[in-house]
Amino acid sequence: MPNIKVKFPNAAGQMLAGILDLPAGAPRAYALFAHCFTCSKNLRAVNSISRAMTDAGLAVLRFDFTGLGQSEGEFADSNFSGNVSDLLAAASFLDSDYAPPAVLVGHSLGGTAVLQAAARLPAAVAVATIGAPAQPAHVMALLTSAEDELQRDGIAEVNIGGRPFTIKKQLIDDLERQNLMGTIGALRKALLILHAPLDDIVDIENAGQLFAAAKHPKSFISLDKADHLLSRSEDSMYVGHVLAAWATRYLPAAPVSAADTPEGVVVASNSEDSFRTDIRVGKHLLIADEPADFGGSDLGPSPYGLLSAALAACTTMTLRLYARHKKLDLQQITARVSHRKIHVEACEDCDSDTGNVDELRRRISLVGNLSDEERERLLQIADKCPVHRSLHGEIKIRSALE
Repeated sequence: MPNIKVKFPNAAGQMLAGILDLPAGAPRAYALFAHCFTCSKNLRAVNSISRAMTDAGLAVLRFDFTGLGQSEGEFADSNFSGNVSDLLAAASFLDSDYAPPAVLVGHSLGGTAVLQAAARLPAAVAVATIGAPAQPAHVMALLTSAEDELQRDGIAEVNIGGRPFTIKKQLIDDLERQNLMGTIGALRKALLILHAPLDDIVDIENAGQLFAAAKHPKSFISLDKADHLLSRSEDSMYVGHVLAAWATRYLPAAPVSAADTPEGVVVASNSEDSFRTDIRVGKHLLIADEPADFGGSDLGPSPYGLLSAALAACTTMTLRLYARHKKLDLQQITARVSHRKIHVEACEDCDSDTGNVDELRRRISLVGNLSDEERERLLQIADKCPVHRSLHGEIKIRSALE
């Protein structure tokens, strides 16, 4: 996915670092992502979620809170109210340079922060939380080992996620002052709560409290076996796709531009050290990848999988067209296509003498009140599918550099 590195000031004038991830075409809307406590915009799960959302046409701004990642400031001087203020600064940046964020997404304490910020962002129509605590003070459970030192000295060093952080008592005081339940009750925006039953950092009871406090429209999605940080790529990608599908319900219809891609042109783009490839076919976005056994991430079908899919889809469409023309009682068509390479010695009807041959096996299932003659005729018509003919005909591939 293409992206732009951005910087914008927080309320104190310190520069916050962010990345604006962009979809292949014009963004349908802009989303703002808040990462978890002591995390950063570059957390693997954040990147995967953002990628899935850009696949659906959303632009996503993910940034580092004050004192974290590449943002300026001292983490020890930050607090929950400061995180909310940073979110408002990020929203202001989007509003002035692009468009106000319509979707707000927050992970863990970042989810709690977007709930507080949402009330002050009138353009936001959809808010989503991932593993968010129902009270900001939940973070205090992570700081119990330093509680005495904080009370005595006003400052302490704590270990969170295997990394040392310096915090001050003002963080605790600020957390205790928050009243999130009242804010949620008056939110009046679409809310999606995602939480894992096995989350051992933020218990799922927090999701129940958030859901009970919110007014409709509200939704809940269980993340089954996911952990708090969504460390498995399949979990974070799932969250991203669910978020995108849910959010688009509350967004204006996506504009369709015939100029995005010339008629008949398919664009495939690979910009990372992986097999994952983004494909644009007109207004439609697809993903191709390789299975894990071949070094891929299995985020989409392989190129041969897409080839098999093209033949299967063309087969069902051709048979539907013929059945409609002949007024046949054909209720359902299923075409199953598999691909493999075989040696010519195992192929009795191949023209080649040496090497391997690509073999596509197609199995067609027809449901309906059809005679044996009609079924046999439909099998013959399947061979007249345009993709079938192209694969059997002479194909020229002409390549050039742009």
